[in-house]
Amino acid sequence: MIQALETNMRHLMPLLAAAASVLSTAPAYADLGDELAKLLANDGAADDRFGVSVAISGAIAIVGAWQDNDSGDDSGSAYLFDTTTGQQIFKLLPDDGAADDRFGDSVAISPDGIGAIVGAFFDDDNGFLSGSAYLFDTTTGRQIFKLLPNDGAEFDLFGISVEISPDGIGAIVGARLDDDNGPNSGSAYLFDTTTGRQIAKLLPNDGAFNDQFGVSVSISPDGIEAIVGAWQDDDSGDDSGSAYLFDIRTGQQIFKLLPDDGAAEDRFGLSVAISGATAIVGAFLDDDNGSNSGSAYLFDTTTGRQIAKLLPDDGAAGDEFGVSVAISGETAIVGAQRHDDNGEGSGSAYLFDISDMANPRQLFKLLADDGAVNDHFGISVAISGATAIVGANGDDDNGTDSGSAFLFDAAAPGMCPWDLDAGGSVGITDLLKLLAAWGTDPGGPPDFDGDGTVGILDLLTLLGNWGACP
Repeated sequence: MIQALETNMRHLMPLLAAAASVLSTAPAYADLGDELAKLLANDGAADDRFGVSVAISGAIAIVGAWQDNDSGDDSGSAYLFDTTTGQQIFKLLPDDGAADDRFGDSVAISPDGIGAIVGAFFDDDNGFLSGSAYLFDTTTGRQIFKLLPNDGAEFDLFGISVEISPDGIGAIVGARLDDDNGPNSGSAYLFDTTTGRQIAKLLPNDGAFNDQFGVSVSISPDGIEAIVGAWQDDDSGDDSGSAYLFDIRTGQQIFKLLPDDGAAEDRFGLSVAISGATAIVGAFLDDDNGSNSGSAYLFDTTTGRQIAKLLPDDGAAGDEFGVSVAISGETAIVGAQRHDDNGEGSGSAYLFDISDMANPRQLFKLLADDGAVNDHFGISVAISGATAIVGANGDDDNGTDSGSAFLFDAAAPGMCPWDLDAGGSVGITDLLKLLAAWGTDPGGPPDFDGDGTVGILDLLTLLGNWGACP
């Protein structure tokens, strides 16, 4: 059977490869760490802070510009981009945007690329700075729903963090200054994105004054678990921080995550992400490489235990490594917005191979080709398949602090992601592995385009790279 398949493939390969090159929307792969494109808003202007937030799913990326002025001073906006071309698709604006809403401070996009959510944590619908979030259809750029909590109140900052589930029918929104467990204890809310209605409110079992639970949120690729950061929790000292795992189906807390070496002022939990059985949590003011150098931690979500601590090879005081984190399959990315390779506060980001989670290794350091002082490259990061996106909200291309974002190749070095059996070439066994996973959501290869499902674009990508790995 395999021999017959090989014979047929030899005849079909020229046609399939041609089809793959024309039809596939998966990003082109370059050397690891190569900058693929720089994203700029078509109407970018000084102080927009484009790049303060980023997210990516397959061929679609979203970038927030929380100080854009279309609906009034600092009303905010967000932009959709085609990651294969680097071209802007839509500019997203809320139907009722107003001055100082800060729409775009947080953004997320569903793995299928169809739904997007944008936070506006200074919106005033439920009182001054109560906050809101908006759902959009990425195929049209139109607003679908405005999300508001049933018990929203002034100063809640609902919308400070957002995420949308892989199936596109659930969303989570953080409100880090909600007061249910004491002033500024924080909360998070689950919504049905088909109706815009609130499903549940998440609160930690031990929430307390000023924990600011909800400063960060993420949903697992299977849509079952959520992780929520509480960066000013005090279990390991004042403002040491923590994170919590919840079962989205029940709204119940599963585990509280704490680092083995947590300390006062680490701010563990400012950034969180989850993929499969692995969670990553940033502690951007940890001091292992000097004061406020920063770190990130990997956790096993099935046990709640720490697996490893991530530190950059060249970490230094003030880098704030861990200010942003993301994870996709066996690759993690961590931002260090104040690293100084391109000048003071220029910023950087780091890719890690976490296939052996107990022994993660740094793959590459990402730097903007045109990085400059105070660009804050790394303030936001995201990854989908073999493409990473990094925000630099202090970049000046469209005026002082207008901001930008960058796309990078994130494929593992010395390998090709299409070589599913690690045999050094892409062939029949790899094809069979892909077909065996057809229609599933594996949270990594062979979902090459990162849309959450193994399908025709993934097949075309594999076929287009048939033969020996480079």
